[in-house]
Amino acid sequence: MTDQGTVGNQHGNALCVDGKVQRSRLSARTSSLASANAMGCIPQRYVLAIMGFLCLVNMFTIRVSLNVAITEMVLEGNASAHGGTEFVDPDACPEPESANSSVQHASSIVPAADRFEWSEVTQGVLLSSFYWGYTLTQIPGGLLADRFGGKHTLTAGMVISILATAAAPLSVRLGGSAGMLASRVICGLGQGVMFPAINVLLAAWVPAEERGKLGALVLSGTNLGTVAGTAVSGTLIHFLSSWDAVFYAFAAVASVWTALWCVLCYDSPAAHPYITSSESKYLQDKLSHKHAKGGGPIPWRAILTSLPLWGLVAKTVGHDWGIFTMIADLPKYMKSIMKFRIHENGFLSALPYLAMWICSLMFGCLADWLIKTDRMSITNTRKLLTTISSFGPAAGIIGASYAGCDRYLVVILFTLGMASMGAYYSGTRINALDLSPNYAGTIMALVNAIGALSGIVTPYIVGLLIPNSSMQEWRLVFWITVIVLVATNMVFVAFGSGEVQHWNEPIRQPQERSLSLQTSPQDEGEQDGATRLESFRYIPEQ
Repeated sequence: MTDQGTVGNQHGNALCVDGKVQRSRLSARTSSLASANAMGCIPQRYVLAIMGFLCLVNMFTIRVSLNVAITEMVLEGNASAHGGTEFVDPDACPEPESANSSVQHASSIVPAADRFEWSEVTQGVLLSSFYWGYTLTQIPGGLLADRFGGKHTLTAGMVISILATAAAPLSVRLGGSAGMLASRVICGLGQGVMFPAINVLLAAWVPAEERGKLGALVLSGTNLGTVAGTAVSGTLIHFLSSWDAVFYAFAAVASVWTALWCVLCYDSPAAHPYITSSESKYLQDKLSHKHAKGGGPIPWRAILTSLPLWGLVAKTVGHDWGIFTMIADLPKYMKSIMKFRIHENGFLSALPYLAMWICSLMFGCLADWLIKTDRMSITNTRKLLTTISSFGPAAGIIGASYAGCDRYLVVILFTLGMASMGAYYSGTRINALDLSPNYAGTIMALVNAIGALSGIVTPYIVGLLIPNSSMQEWRLVFWITVIVLVATNMVFVAFGSGEVQHWNEPIRQPQERSLSLQTSPQDEGEQDGATRLESFRYIPEQ
């Protein structure tokens, strides 16, 4: 930070509201925080990005908490019994020799009294139930975040998610599968508002030329959350011989994050009490599309008839189909087909998402470099990275399904395939900000709500397709996933865009237009050319 920025914070920030500069005197406590921040702490937009990243880490540890735990919550052999006979898979992989001495111990690590007789279909319903609630609150969450700001919308969602997760063990013991279903639906209701809220915050804080890097950092928290959720779940169950600790541990860590979030982060640079003057001015200059709460009615007709938006929706559905299939069902595949024990299962199921997280940061830097150096347009950059994020996973998934019982080749192929999916975040996930910074929350909510339908459908379909959990049944699941990934990518390449859409401009109310037209000649002479053009900007119909 500059010395000028330090002095500005010591004496009070100059905040820009509606084009007018106002002086805001800070309290002694706030002034000392500002001075400390100016003398070497990281910029506040980076603080927001780091906290947003940790938000998604906690969000996804909670989301995936059931995925590994359910492998130890179900009585073995229950799902494969039909008419009193046991199905025998002719392609079944043998137990690894190194595990022969502990097979019995591995199968009984959780006492039978703490397990449930749930069929594959029931397990599929429970794994999908989170997305029932998640889908319902996407659009309301986006509308709330756009109108009232992302910080408190996100906080409320996280609190609901934490409470539902902490209550899960008691709910399942009191109500069985119905209790777990209720807990997961409520958890989904809370998390449904969180992605739209984060998008609103990114639109208010992150300039376009930093969007690939910081956007990828924030959104890649989903990958590290999946890594932590799956790896830690397996470790906790292995050492404690109980699945309860999984839910309690993730709820506790998320509670600590929530307390820090309430103190450190704010809706916008203008609302931040100790941002430096230099950073505030930088963001004012760079964020040309101001995010104004309650800036007018949402142009739904223009939005819903926008081909670039539907290209984004199609690719989101395809990506979510692939990622939700892997997140929900990869631990089951690793256990039932590859015969990994629980502590191995958690770690190895997490490995593809660790690679995906690392690559997402690399692809984010690549996207910013391509755009800043004018080597590729924003549109072509988004399409290139989206294509990588589709064909790479497709090749890895289908290759792993034909690798037979070579356990570690399977892990390598899954890992390489999912690593390339890291390009999705700087290719597709950030695209809602390209299309409409002003309606970022609403657009993310609409896209996420439709994409989340994949989360409802895929676990249930997988449950129907693998009644015996055989190698051939799983291969069909993976082929369907590959077809969806490739087909939806073709739609995005055909219709996607990285340009701001005409409907991004808020609809001017009649009284606002009349005020603009009543500007006196003297006032008009004082306006610069850009301001005069703003007064008579074309307003698209809703």
